[in-house]
Amino acid sequence: MGDIMRTWRRSLLAAVVLVATAAPVFGQSSRSTAPVPDFSGRWAHPFLTGFEPPRSGPGPVLNTARRRDGVANFARLIGDYQNPILKPDAAEIVKKHGDISKTGEGYPTPSNQCWPGGVPYVFWDFLVQMIQHPDKIAILYRHGNEIRWVRMNAKHPETVTPSWYGDSVGHYEGDTLVIDTVGIKIGPFAMLDMYGTPHSEALHVVERYRLLDYEDAKDAIDRNARENSQAGGGGEFDPSYRGKVLQLHFTVEDENVFTTPWTATITYRPALGQWTELICAENRNEYYAGKESAVPRADKPDF
Repeated sequence: MGDIMRTWRRSLLAAVVLVATAAPVFGQSSRSTAPVPDFSGRWAHPFLTGFEPPRSGPGPVLNTARRRDGVANFARLIGDYQNPILKPDAAEIVKKHGDISKTGEGYPTPSNQCWPGGVPYVFWDFLVQMIQHPDKIAILYRHGNEIRWVRMNAKHPETVTPSWYGDSVGHYEGDTLVIDTVGIKIGPFAMLDMYGTPHSEALHVVERYRLLDYEDAKDAIDRNARENSQAGGGGEFDPSYRGKVLQLHFTVEDENVFTTPWTATITYRPALGQWTELICAENRNEYYAGKESAVPRADKPDF
């Protein structure tokens, strides 16, 4: 009997050690034993239209209207509808938006109509902040207090109910946070960028966030400076800063809109100042055309 008990205890101890060794501890992902990167803090990317084109390969729709210094002219949003990533119907939609801008008037977008922007449209926001937990991540944007939720180490459901920011699941691959998003709702002003590029229910976006040394990100920072103009009014950063930056590299695919997947980056630097609110619905009068914004309205009160 004593031998049997000693054998049973040794087996139980071995099982406990095995489970303890296999289970991830706080600060580690289930896919990697590397420490989870810390993306906390406020990050700024105060550049109009936002997306940084890739060094090579298919990239986002860019502005054909340019200032004298060669940087995109935000006062004229004329998207390159001849970009080979666009299928004919999508190219025609981008062209129609550009034709409106050529007249000197603006056109409705999610942000100027006070609607949620979806992904990747929301990436234009100047400020972003992450709150990381082992089982979920909250991503906060300044414009309209927009919030995304990412379920960690989870799978998309077999049937996804479309929502404004879609169903987002994430995991860590070493020092990289990978977020996979599907099921992005098609609203009345649905678009992927400031140029009116449309999307369908097949939209699929994969984001990869990493902390990089400034020198490793300098190529993307320089590409951004050549493409996008810097804005004021929130999201300022120290131009002499040379420490760690947060880089988002994302891939977009939608077989109904694009001929091929395409990529872009956004390189954030630590934000200066306080987190400021920017609430669209407080002013429904459109500044560019004297029209009222088509803000969301309820047919009956919520209370």
